[in-house]
Amino acid sequence: MTTASQTASTARTALSGIAFSKGHGTGNDFILVADPDGSIELSAADVAVACDRHRGIGADGFIRAVPSSMLPEGRALLQGSPEAQWFMDYRNADGSVSEMCGNGVRVFVHFLISRGLIALEPGAAVAVGTRGGVKIVERSADGYSVDMGPWAFIYPEAAQGRGTDSLVEADGLEVARPALSVSMGNPHTVVALAEFSELRATRLIDAPRVEPVPPHGTNVEFVVPHDPLMRDGIGEVSMRVHERGVGETLSCGTGACAAAAATRFWAGKDAPAVWNVTVPGGTVGVRFHPGQDGVEHVHLSGPAVLVASGTFN
Repeated sequence: MTTASQTASTARTALSGIAFSKGHGTGNDFILVADPDGSIELSAADVAVACDRHRGIGADGFIRAVPSSMLPEGRALLQGSPEAQWFMDYRNADGSVSEMCGNGVRVFVHFLISRGLIALEPGAAVAVGTRGGVKIVERSADGYSVDMGPWAFIYPEAAQGRGTDSLVEADGLEVARPALSVSMGNPHTVVALAEFSELRATRLIDAPRVEPVPPHGTNVEFVVPHDPLMRDGIGEVSMRVHERGVGETLSCGTGACAAAAATRFWAGKDAPAVWNVTVPGGTVGVRFHPGQDGVEHVHLSGPAVLVASGTFN
């Protein structure tokens, strides 16, 4: 029988000698490694040990920076977007593969710049390959903004017809709450709460129960619209989130976009196109705008910080 200590030892051997950085976007934290020749092969166990907050470095996710040409998903993207030279190979803290991370892609670009792998001046943009498609990341004076692409309802008929498509139960809430499931390239289920006291009382140690669950699982956002909803033409909400394969995190970029999209839908035709989403780790900006493809896109903006670097023993 394989013990937990044996698994951890094997993972440490696989990680041995690999240089890493630790970074975060509004408290959503990541371990990042550069793999310019595509030679690093890490299992789910390797990632889980590295992200363990007691026995490893500790993080919400693990990001490998690898040329898009080095993996099948990246090569497929290069066919239509040859400018997407770098691919964000993103894993959740439990080692499972994830499609996209809005906070992670900002930190990813900041990491590429810090390692000298790309040059990007404020006002310039770079294309990044992800399993959620190509994302365009622009550098600003105080952070990065990302065109996250279009959003969509996961269950459009129910969402459009009833305004909700699922029910969510969570510890700390007395009854199941109606919700909307939104795709940002990865799945989200957004629950609106009436009071900040409800948001504080919701316990997210265990995963909320969602019915029906989207096919690949879901991240669950609990949102309280501010009163008034708009300030100076900008919508404002506060949010907490339970991420698939991770647990509660201080922030979730795609989750903030999904929360703003759901709240905007519930608010009706006069709802604003620009939102501030407050999470336990800070505030991110969300903006809705027409894309060149004729579909509404979502833009996410916020900071990216690198806090440490080192080498796995």
